[in-house]
Amino acid sequence: MTIGTERLQRRMARGAAFLGSEVAILGGAMSWVSERHLVSAISNAGGFGVIACGAMTPALLDTEIAATKAMTDKPFGVNLITMHPDLFELIAVCAKHNVGHVVLAGGLPPKGSIEAIKETGAKLIAFSPALALAKKLIRSGVDALVIEGMEAGGHIGPVSTSVLAQEMLPEIAEQVPVFVAGGIGRGEAIAGYLDMGAAGVQLGTLFVCATESIAHANFKKAFIRASARDAIASVQIDARLPVIPVRALKNASSELFTAKQREVAGHLDGGVVEMAEAQLQIEHYWAGALRRAVIDGDVEHGSVMAGQSVGMVKREEPVADIIGGLMAQAAAALEARAV
Repeated sequence: MTIGTERLQRRMARGAAFLGSEVAILGGAMSWVSERHLVSAISNAGGFGVIACGAMTPALLDTEIAATKAMTDKPFGVNLITMHPDLFELIAVCAKHNVGHVVLAGGLPPKGSIEAIKETGAKLIAFSPALALAKKLIRSGVDALVIEGMEAGGHIGPVSTSVLAQEMLPEIAEQVPVFVAGGIGRGEAIAGYLDMGAAGVQLGTLFVCATESIAHANFKKAFIRASARDAIASVQIDARLPVIPVRALKNASSELFTAKQREVAGHLDGGVVEMAEAQLQIEHYWAGALRRAVIDGDVEHGSVMAGQSVGMVKREEPVADIIGGLMAQAAAALEARAV
């Protein structure tokens, strides 16, 4: 074993032990992409796959977990959205299958949800875009945190990964395992965050073009062609419709989303819909637009959610090769620092 490999294993030991995986790499939960094939492939390759529940019904999640279990005997997790109307039923489905890790995303966990997850015996991982919230979540009993910067794909916060890592890791990394996410495209960056105190990383964009990913060929081609500057954040046009920005490759859907916001704002003005329904319409727009791109291959009118690391995605290759390449880069970087 080289000095770099030994140093990498030592730095990843805490995160890997927490996840029950060989390497401390969490798969980012990407709706329509992070399903049984990709999730099992990540876990089988030594990482930790995570099913993106997204808008699934409890029955659909039940089927997906069972199908994933049939494809891997390694640990994997389930990502649940806090605003899902059936959140507690989804937690019960995870409990039924003895899912070991539940990831809560999309805002503050609703009352009782942390307790409900902990009662199942699962470890709870939550997202925190700010230090004050991270401390509150730790006090509430979460077992680990993901800090995700604005370079990530999909729904994003306003602060970059490097700033979040500098601000938060020195304060909280000793209390719970912290996984850094957003814009990570090479092993050197992974080594850097591990050196800063991270227990591991979460990667999404890099796995989209995995051979095992069911994303449409057009979707993968769009990733391989794109550069970092093509992954842009959506714009909110009406203060009454708070839109969490979404990072995706620029295409005609950016204009379509602006038009959708205007349409919903008009319905709000005319009293056709209530505020809650208006906001739900915006959220449903994204779910449909993403499916059009990932499953149907309409990369012009669908939403091609991608992080800024998309410029480092060069080809379609097996998950094991992606993880192996990253680990080799990280070990080489740590070896160079040891000299």
